[in-house]
Amino acid sequence: MQKGILYLIPVPLDNNKPDESIPASTLNIVRSLRSFIVEDIRSARRFLRSAGYQGDFSDIIFQILNEHSNPAEIPGLIKQMNSGVNTGLLSEAGAPCVADPGASVVAEAHRNNIKVVPLHGPSSILLALMASGFNGQQFAFHGYLPVKDPERINKIKELESEALKKGQTQIFIEAPYRNLQLLNSILKACNNSTMLSIACNIGNSDERIATRPVSWWKNMQPDLHKKPAVFLLSRE
Repeated sequence: MQKGILYLIPVPLDNNKPDESIPASTLNIVRSLRSFIVEDIRSARRFLRSAGYQGDFSDIIFQILNEHSNPAEIPGLIKQMNSGVNTGLLSEAGAPCVADPGASVVAEAHRNNIKVVPLHGPSSILLALMASGFNGQQFAFHGYLPVKDPERINKIKELESEALKKGQTQIFIEAPYRNLQLLNSILKACNNSTMLSIACNIGNSDERIATRPVSWWKNMQPDLHKKPAVFLLSRE
């Protein structure tokens, strides 16, 4: 029996309509699927309807994969694909498997010789890097930093050292409600001349992307609270 395909489906970064940031070819594939692996069924249904999905949701297979999923459940998630059913993996926003639990399903698909197809769409991390003016040939994404000081301060100093010595752009994120705490740690840990770029609410009408020295940010009070943001460090 021919196995199904695992499609990695991007989702708009904010409340934008899917056709504003996702190619028509991607949306056509989404509309053809009858099996999905999602973080939350309600938000997945909302995205599918906004993407022009016409199917009856009672006929659709929805399987859950999120930060609470047990690793032992992963093999079961690809059972449909092993039976020949094409399946879409949905993130809550942006690109699947980047700062997202989906990578475990992709790894399992590879182990089972299931074809994996990443579809075109927005990635806040790449968009932030593109707009930062920083090195786009050498960069590292670190996901979430430690929540508490002094571990967070020490990690930021480590990333700053990598940026200054190697010229490698250092990228990281935080839960939106902790953005200001992270910014305060950056301003406390970094040299005044180190460059900091903050990309906030990418893709939204109030998107703000600014790249300035740390000394400049110390005199600013950007409105980052509860807004998705990407932070990037680089040398002058």
